[in-house]
Amino acid sequence: MPGPFDDIRNLIAAMPGPDAEAAAAVAARDASLTKPAGSLGRLEEIVAWLAAWQGKAPPSFDRPLVCVFAGSHGVTRRGVSAFPDAVNRQMLDNFAAGGAAINQICAAYGLGFKVFDLALDVPTGDIAEGPALDERACVATMAFGMEAVAAGTDCLGVGEMGIGNTTVAAALYAALFGGEPAHWVGRGTGVDAAGLGRKVAAVEAALSHHAGHLGDPLETLARLGGREVAAMAGAILAARLQQVPVVLDGYVSTAAAAVLHALDPSALDHCVAGHVSAEGVHAEVLERLGLRPLLGLGLRLGEGSGAGLAMGLIKGALACHTGMATFAQAGVSGRSAG
Repeated sequence: MPGPFDDIRNLIAAMPGPDAEAAAAVAARDASLTKPAGSLGRLEEIVAWLAAWQGKAPPSFDRPLVCVFAGSHGVTRRGVSAFPDAVNRQMLDNFAAGGAAINQICAAYGLGFKVFDLALDVPTGDIAEGPALDERACVATMAFGMEAVAAGTDCLGVGEMGIGNTTVAAALYAALFGGEPAHWVGRGTGVDAAGLGRKVAAVEAALSHHAGHLGDPLETLARLGGREVAAMAGAILAARLQQVPVVLDGYVSTAAAAVLHALDPSALDHCVAGHVSAEGVHAEVLERLGLRPLLGLGLRLGEGSGAGLAMGLIKGALACHTGMATFAQAGVSGRSAG
């Protein structure tokens, strides 16, 4: 009998591919611009990627949006974070007041910004002794994330906020990729050595408790993830279905992407990694997913900060492509023959 996860698998199977004609049109214009071929490096690749996944040339960057999903985690009672759960609600208030780093980044680059409260006052189950979510709740939260992709958005940045969520991300990576649990655990909000030990113990306990039930990436997400991780996975999938390119943030948002990649390795073709985080083994995760980060600034803040900064870079790349003169327009001689 079909279950809720089958709806997600059907959507994965229906994902559209890139528009090769749009990418080719970008490449053709790029060849005529007043610069040596390839001299803008990855900026040229970025514009072709935008066009391919928006399905139009030139692509647009008129309604970029950063979505931050906020959730709370039962595993925090094990002392895995340097900050108390009360910070979840306090940070949402800070976002609303415009006082967070991501507020400043979005204002600087003209990015839309939305925060989604995912039952913040109701923690998920403690993954060390039970599932975070059941199948139905997981799919419902993914659907909520899908609905967050507003009509007209032409580039989506996905971020998160949630005390304890680097612990659940580490558990997801350990379940998806294997190896020693301690390998995937970082210091998150800055826990000391004892706190790091508690994080490792929580991840080990979670993997042991759920052993035998982690073969399906979606069940793994439900058992070990959190509401913000499930919602980000839904948003990434919805963006693909709506031809919206996605910019991933850091260690936790990439865990949501890793679940989709485990379902279908092509599921992240419309995504770029905004940056490589200083948290844990994010660089290794990105390599495993085939994602080359745009920025490497030593960030480990979360809340979409790295994605927002990368979207500023994308905005600049598109401005070069659309605003630069061609050789003919500028009266500049092209490349000499021979």
